[in-house]
Amino acid sequence: MEKTDKKILEEIIRVDHAGERGAIKIYEGQLLALKTIKQDIDLKVKIEEMKEHEKEHLDFFEKEIHKRKIKPTYLLPLWDIMGVTLGFGTVLLGKKAAMLCTASVEEVIEDHYENQLKKLGNDEMDLKTKIEKFKGDEVEHKNIAYESGATNQGFYSIMNKLIKTGSRIAITISEKI
Repeated sequence: MEKTDKKILEEIIRVDHAGERGAIKIYEGQLLALKTIKQDIDLKVKIEEMKEHEKEHLDFFEKEIHKRKIKPTYLLPLWDIMGVTLGFGTVLLGKKAAMLCTASVEEVIEDHYENQLKKLGNDEMDLKTKIEKFKGDEVEHKNIAYESGATNQGFYSIMNKLIKTGSRIAITISEKI
């Protein structure tokens, strides 16, 4: 593919901006719960480190939104509330649930980024390089989550499906509006 379709490019940047911001909001919700209700220093440190990666990703897409004059999704305020709520709630359910939240979201994002890489043409090599790097970071987060106790067995399989379905719905909507 030589040149990237303008509409596809706008959708990619809009949804990636929303997704990286959403990841930060999930981590902010988790950290809020860890600072107020649940005490788990090890989990707090892991989440803070992953949040820093997401900040780097968001900063990149913030610049792309402005540089390319693309409107962010209109649903950012809703995604913010839902992200913080999801993060806070999963920490209240325990470390396995908090880490499963990361693993579930990152599995969806890994596939999402892979699909985007196939849609981008040779005219967007810088963007492709960034998305490839960010995809690697997300895979690392997923691996950290599983190494830290995430499981999708038993009750957690339902939670896994709900989080993945919610993430896919948010992606589809954020691409368009």
